[in-house]
Amino acid sequence: MLTFIGLGLYDERSITVEGREALRAADRAFAEFYTSHLVGASVADLEAYHGVDVEVRDRAGIERNPGPILDAAEDTDVAFLTAGDTMISTTHVDLRLRAEERDIETRLIHGVTAQSAASGLSGLQNYRFGKAVTLPFPYAHGGDDVPESVVDSVEANREHGLHTLVYLDIKADRGEYMTADVAAGMLADGWRDALAVAVARAGSPDPVVAADRLSALADRAFGDPLHLLVIPGDLHHVEADALRELGGAPEALLDAS
Repeated sequence: MLTFIGLGLYDERSITVEGREALRAADRAFAEFYTSHLVGASVADLEAYHGVDVEVRDRAGIERNPGPILDAAEDTDVAFLTAGDTMISTTHVDLRLRAEERDIETRLIHGVTAQSAASGLSGLQNYRFGKAVTLPFPYAHGGDDVPESVVDSVEANREHGLHTLVYLDIKADRGEYMTADVAAGMLADGWRDALAVAVARAGSPDPVVAADRLSALADRAFGDPLHLLVIPGDLHHVEADALRELGGAPEALLDAS
C-alpha cells in the first residue's frame, strides 16, 4: 500500500492524528520538500517525533525515478510525505496514478493547506477565490518581470470579483524563500494601489496577517517564511470588516474596494 500523507503547514506536530498513526505504522517513509517545506521542523525533527526513518527524494527521484517508492509499496506499507496537503501538486497525482497502474492500493490522508489557512486567517471567504497563481523568482523563468500568465490570471479574477491566492516561489534546496514584501514589490509594478493581504507563517504559533496597498506592503518586513499573498476581488462587508480588524487594512482603501 502507498499512503499519501499531508504533514500540514508548519512543524512535526502539524500532521493530523490519522496521519500520525499511519506514518508510525508504515514500514518505510519517503518524503519530498521541493513543492513545499515545513519551516518549523527539520527531517531529523520529523524522525525523532514520529519514531521513523524518512527517505527524502528530490524532484528527479519522484518524477523521473519513482521506481524505488513503487517497488517498496508493492510488498510493504509505504508512507509518502509532503508539507501541506498531499494532492495539491500534480507531481503527487502522477505518482498515485503510477501506483494504481501497478495495482498498488493507495490511500490519502489530507493535511491543512495554505489556501484554507489564508482564508481562515484573513477572513476572506473561501468560495470567493478564483484561480491561484505561483509567483516565481525572476531568474527561475528567465525574465525580470511578472510572468504574463500570472498577470492574466490576476486580471481575470479581478474582472469577476474573485480573490487571487498568490503562492510565492521557494527553492528549498538553496534555502531561498520569496517573501511577501518582495512579491508585493514585483506585483506593485502593475497594481500599485491595489489592496493585498500578506500572510506569513500560517499554521505557526505566530502567524501574521497584514492588509494594505501592494506598494505599502513592499516596504514592510514580515519575518521568517513561509509567506503568501492574496489579492482580493470584490469584498463582502464581513470580509471588509475582517481585513480591517484582523489585517489592519486602511479604511479608505476598503471603501475604494
